Amino acid sequence: MASMRDIKRRKGSIQSTQQITKAMKLVSTVKLQKAKNRAEQTNPYFNYMYQTVTSMLAKSGNVDHPYLKAGGSDKKAVVVITSNRGLAGGYNSNVVKTVTASGLLKEDVEIYAIGSKGHEALSRRGYSIKADESGMIESPAYENAAALCKTVLDAYTNGEIGEIYLAYTHFKNTVSHEPKLMKLLPIEFDENEMEQAAGSNVLMNYEPNEEEALDTIIPKYITSLFYGALVEAVASENGARMQAMDSATSNAEEMISDLTLKYNRARQGSITQELTEIIAGAAAIS
Repeated sequence: MASMRDIKRRKGSIQSTQQITKAMKLVSTVKLQKAKNRAEQTNPYFNYMYQTVTSMLAKSGNVDHPYLKAGGSDKKAVVVITSNRGLAGGYNSNVVKTVTASGLLKEDVEIYAIGSKGHEALSRRGYSIKADESGMIESPAYENAAALCKTVLDAYTNGEIGEIYLAYTHFKNTVSHEPKLMKLLPIEFDENEMEQAAGSNVLMNYEPNEEEALDTIIPKYITSLFYGALVEAVASENGARMQAMDSATSNAEEMISDLTLKYNRARQGSITQELTEIIAGAAAIS
């Protein structure tokens, strides 16, 4: 059985850890409120941009444009959004699992990493890291998303990659976050979209012409999805960290209660032993 000194030392160590987890939970809670508001404001634009562009292209028929054709390369660009810090439960590992379990061949994947945790995890698994933009996740800005979009689209139009994917964590609410892998280019349509397009009498016209219109629309479409994913990822990260720190604080409280009970038992045993020795000594003298 551990001595009273060992139990007291361990209890003190856990109490110090509990103070840290409490502080981290409070910090994450404050950050979550800001990130949540930003995500809720951005989310409608994020969703409608995706729906509008896919619906528009589904109704356009066979539009001949470099952005809408599968590239000649077998390489696939995957923009992976994780965090630069840990202590967020399964937040980072879930995104990494989404990529590794996607069925995409490792040798064909080029990772554009946003977040050092995803960069490190995928690099250890043998994935090729094409670019590291980990600083972008600290303060997501539309300009940064646009710069990344240009880099990826240039590689796509130059034939260096044939498909573009986005892996991030969708923010549903404070306690629910869902890792997702979206295919951005070439755009694929589901059966419902194709049926609606076939049954629609709406003609899709482009002015001044298809090429110029899509040269403007597609980069905005990709940039909007990148930016929306960044904002949702930040909210998801802080929500996951808040939950993880709350669980850690609760676990520490349980451990402290258990150690307090053990300490009291050890103290009681020590007192009982001392009394027994005193009584035995007194009986021997008499």
